[in-house]
Amino acid sequence: MYTGRFAPSPTGALHMGSLIAAAASWLDARAAGGRWLVRIEDVDQPRAVHGAAAQILETLDALGLWWDGDVVYQGARHRVYRDALERLQAHTYWCSCTRREIADSSLGLAVDGAHIYPGTCRAGSAREGRCLRVLTGPEKIRFVDRLQGAQSQILERDIGDFVLYRADGLFAYQLAVVVDDAAQGITEVVRGADLLDSTPRQILLQRLLGLPTPRYLHVPVALDAAGEKLSKQMGAAPIEADASALARALGFLAQPGVATLDEALRDWTPELISRRRAMAPAP
Repeated sequence: MYTGRFAPSPTGALHMGSLIAAAASWLDARAAGGRWLVRIEDVDQPRAVHGAAAQILETLDALGLWWDGDVVYQGARHRVYRDALERLQAHTYWCSCTRREIADSSLGLAVDGAHIYPGTCRAGSAREGRCLRVLTGPEKIRFVDRLQGAQSQILERDIGDFVLYRADGLFAYQLAVVVDDAAQGITEVVRGADLLDSTPRQILLQRLLGLPTPRYLHVPVALDAAGEKLSKQMGAAPIEADASALARALGFLAQPGVATLDEALRDWTPELISRRRAMAPAP
């Protein structure tokens, strides 16, 4: 059975970019007669804003984006992530490198702008480990995005060995999202294209953990007037939980002649969405 999800981080109120992702995933699930789950991705507890999770849920409810089952909170699932790390022991190693050392020895910049880790600690280090990394290899990881088409990445070359357990004692997003998608039985992931380049990392972890790989559909990221991604960190304005906000989100998703969820659900056609990775919503 189709099972989709919306997984916001509680770092602030819902903004237009988040609403677009929520509406796309809700419509795709409901049009397929499937389930739509909500997961609060608060694994990075220091960034969580008090009351933001409740505010996000209230906004979704007010807009008619109703979810199935109980809301899952990553902050309550640390034991599950630790168990996953234990299962990955044969594929991980402790890294003692600082950010400065990584920048100085980097093999270049990855697709997400981070420094590519050169594998300095693969053979061990005399210093105490700061973070836990997963071994990547030269094989090409391929998948077909339902909107963006064929994608591929060689993780060792394009990303490097990436972090699963951070130096500050927190579990990394890449690990948590893979574990939670499998635990919730997610079959379809509909989200913003800013996460498109993360997908091969998640597929690698799915394979190493023996977990299923969902199908993916990455919609364009909404930009502000300055051409920057709308985000809570950049001060994106919270949306008003009204019909006009929803109509703007549906317009961004290029669903013609619709202004309500019922209309959009009746005629949902994801193939009409722009294949651009980012663009500005109409005023």
